Amino acid sequence: MNQTELNSNSLGKVAVLMGGASSEREISLMSGHGILEALKEAGVDAHGFDPARRSLYALKDEKFNSCFIALHGRYGEDGTIQGALELMGIPYTGSGVMASSICIDKVMTKRIWSAEGLSTPKWQDVNSVKSVEKAFMEMGSPIIIKPSREGSTLGLSKITNLKDCSKGYEVASKLDTSILCEEFICGDEVTVPVIGSGSQAYALPLIRIEAVDGNYDYQNKYFTDTTKYWVPSGLPLDEEFEIKALVLKAYKVLGCRGWGRVDVMIDASTRAPYLLEINTSPGMTSHSLVPMSAKADGIDYNQLCLRILKEAALDYQVLNR
Repeated sequence: MNQTELNSNSLGKVAVLMGGASSEREISLMSGHGILEALKEAGVDAHGFDPARRSLYALKDEKFNSCFIALHGRYGEDGTIQGALELMGIPYTGSGVMASSICIDKVMTKRIWSAEGLSTPKWQDVNSVKSVEKAFMEMGSPIIIKPSREGSTLGLSKITNLKDCSKGYEVASKLDTSILCEEFICGDEVTVPVIGSGSQAYALPLIRIEAVDGNYDYQNKYFTDTTKYWVPSGLPLDEEFEIKALVLKAYKVLGCRGWGRVDVMIDASTRAPYLLEINTSPGMTSHSLVPMSAKADGIDYNQLCLRILKEAALDYQVLNR
């Protein structure tokens, strides 16, 4: 038995939570199966677990030592599963209850970033077609409209004229009651994974995303090979340094831990970076960006999964549990 297997055995029995009940179930299953196989190959006693098919009580009854959360979106990335695991005393990967619930809500995330003086595009939360039209007239064309608490660009529209406000609102409101209108930043799109917690958190290499016609939507994210990913990003080193510093501040002020990924737009004319959103349970599929960035940093997929798993923790350490 090699050293990796010895270290893996010390992790005990691990549940890889995947699937779930969100609109991102399909992607979660893809992520989860990849993580499960990677952990098994590394010698971890890992088991797949779908909360939409089994009671969470089974995690306690079957004596799981920790959980790798590969759930995306609601009920997996929003603090709900984290709260259940806290109550059962089972450590889990990723951010805790409060940070998870804040980060999935783009409006709340922007409020905190803005309060901390971190750059993010102008935005308005809207609740009617009329308020979308108002946002469009105040922020100028184009604007982005999207559900506040969905991921993977689900429900997102780019609005370039007033008559499309109604359609954009209709698409977004089918997925959420909280809706965000955001200033459109034209320029380079980058994403930055972060690993670790507190002073030990560090940013992995930037990935610059070049999608067909600038349309980095659900289909182009997961199911096509036409989107180009540049890592190294090709950006000037001083820009990369500035963006990494901004991302780490954005991660820390929200109370994130374990791992995550922050999306950033760089204004084409000023080269100023703007924070878009943060993912506290990013995708781990064959098209996903965290594994791609980690690979550029010399960390293969199996090592990445082990590193994230070893960060599993509880928000509160309760005695005699």
